[in-house]
Amino acid sequence: MRWSDFKDSLENFLFEFRRQKGGILGLVILIILVFAAVAAPYITYPDVEERWKEVWVENPITAPPVWVNYFVDKSLAPQEVHHLQDLIQEKTELEEVYKLEYEYVYDVPPKDIIIRGFNPLNGNEKYPKITIELVRPDGYTITLIKNKILKNGTVIQIENNPEARKNIITWALENSIAKVTEVEKFQLIAIADVIKIAFSELNPEIFENPTPLNGKYTLIIKMDLPHKNYVIDTSNAEIILNGRSYGLMGTDDKGRDLWAGLVWGTRVSLIVGVSVAVFSVLIGVLYGVISGYFGGWLDEALQRFNDFMYSLPVLPILILLGAYFKGHTTILTIVILLVIFGWVGVAKVARSMALQIKEQEFVEAARALGASSWRIITKHVMPQIAPYAFSQIALSVPGAVMTEAALSFLGLGDPNAVTWGQILYDAQRAGAVVNGYWWWVVPPGLAIALVGLSFVLLGVALDRILNPRLRQL
Repeated sequence: MRWSDFKDSLENFLFEFRRQKGGILGLVILIILVFAAVAAPYITYPDVEERWKEVWVENPITAPPVWVNYFVDKSLAPQEVHHLQDLIQEKTELEEVYKLEYEYVYDVPPKDIIIRGFNPLNGNEKYPKITIELVRPDGYTITLIKNKILKNGTVIQIENNPEARKNIITWALENSIAKVTEVEKFQLIAIADVIKIAFSELNPEIFENPTPLNGKYTLIIKMDLPHKNYVIDTSNAEIILNGRSYGLMGTDDKGRDLWAGLVWGTRVSLIVGVSVAVFSVLIGVLYGVISGYFGGWLDEALQRFNDFMYSLPVLPILILLGAYFKGHTTILTIVILLVIFGWVGVAKVARSMALQIKEQEFVEAARALGASSWRIITKHVMPQIAPYAFSQIALSVPGAVMTEAALSFLGLGDPNAVTWGQILYDAQRAGAVVNGYWWWVVPPGLAIALVGLSFVLLGVALDRILNPRLRQL
């Protein structure tokens, strides 16, 4: 094909495509998905794949997205992470003091207060002691932790710290008129939401129905140093106010950022969907053309094998194979399995088209001029089937994406990959629907539907543009 002919064909195609509103919408959605897949390390975190099997201790578990505060009666404190530059620092020869001012304007306070990254650098000669206090807007000061030995890598979680829990409950009992027995006190220390108590008004119902006390709180961290030359590394120091709400899409039961999982899942969906569609269509078209063009016993043998493959129950077989490979399944394995069963329908259509094309006059002329069968197939038959192949590739992607998601949802996918199906599997295992964690279920389902919609719109548009030309042969 000459360059001028190719240029004219391309211009005609673009002119026709601009008239397909659905195709343009599908292309826009696809561009957004591709951008998300490529930019995933930059718009989320670069190490999501490595960390996805871990518990993200710095995040709250099963926290809804921040934007739910616009639709609920009680506003939930969002996640906040404060580093050294956010703290007020006061240092003397034998003491370092760090203060964090927190304006509490919500109805429900943070789930936890996490302090980490204060690391002694003087080895094991002596350890500094850390004291943590919370100054409330009403003037009261709660000593959360007192003279705790600070070692390298120490992480303090107030909600889970026995000393802090006991100190908060004791403070509340001493300064309110609430009365409890010793047994009830021990129960409160064990199971009460102590952070909510620390951020509540002092009233008789502070334990049963705490009322939020809004205003400015100051978290004070004091470190008593063994001697004046003692050094504490604070380069990675941070104070995390573990939110009741988190990010754009919330978190799961391991504290993992579901927004990061959704973005990274785009990569797997596009890779699996496009790879399976391209290889399935190429194999199916080549298989069908060979069968239809050569005919005879070869056509009969190929079609009987095609009928056998077509009669197999694909999903049950994939489930059995997935169970066999469970724990060792990779994305490549899933792609190969889907390709093995994905070419059959395409081969049927390609064969019927090849039977029509090989009877056309230009094919007869090429054969009369001595062209070989393979030259006729590659130069004359395949180009006529290409429009169908292009539209079929686009239309095959949603099926591949749905199948991969189904296998992952059943726990038979790649355990090391971040996929939408794996997210749904984790949600089902944790009873997300029963517990009302809708943000864990709805976004992955919508993402799968969105990928399918984009390629269906593109496939239908390509079919409308290209297939009429094929039918005019």
